[in-house]
Amino acid sequence: FGSSPWLGDYTLPSFQNLSSSTPPNKHKMVRINVLRDCLNGICNAEKRGKRQVLVRPCSKVIIKFLQVMQKHGYIGDVEIIDDKRSGKVVIDLVGRINKCGVISPRFDVCLPDIEQLASNLLPSRQFGHLVLTTPYGIMDHEEARRKHTGGKIVGFFF
Repeated sequence: FGSSPWLGDYTLPSFQNLSSSTPPNKHKMVRINVLRDCLNGICNAEKRGKRQVLVRPCSKVIIKFLQVMQKHGYIGDVEIIDDKRSGKVVIDLVGRINKCGVISPRFDVCLPDIEQLASNLLPSRQFGHLVLTTPYGIMDHEEARRKHTGGKIVGFFF
C-alpha cells in the first residue's frame, strides 16, 4: 500500500487506542438510595451467617438507623471508618435480624396511624420496629408514641 498513482499516499488507520478508551456515550452508574444498599448488605450477610459486614458509603441517616438497631440489640458494635471520602461502616452481626428494609417514598405518619402501619409491616406486636424520622430525631415507633409525635417512615427491622 505504499504510494500508487490511483490511491495517492494512503495509510491505514491505527486501531491501537480503541480498546483502552471507553465509548463517549457510557455513563457512570450512581447510587440512588444508600440506606437501601446498607440494609440489603446487612440482610444478605445475616442470611449467609456472616459475623461482620462492611458497608459503604456512610451517611448520617445510616448511622442513626444503625444506632436504633443497636439500642434494641439487633446488631452488635458499629465502627465508623473515616476514609476522607464518603466513609465506611463495619457492623458486628449477632444473628437476630430476620428482615430489614427501607420504605420509599418516606410517607408521612401521624400519631394515630403508627399502630396501623406497624400491624401492616411487622409480623407481630411483640417484636419488630419501625424507624421514623421526627422533629426530635430518628427513633423507633414506640419511642415516637411515647414522645407523642409523628413523622416520616424511614424503614423497619425485625
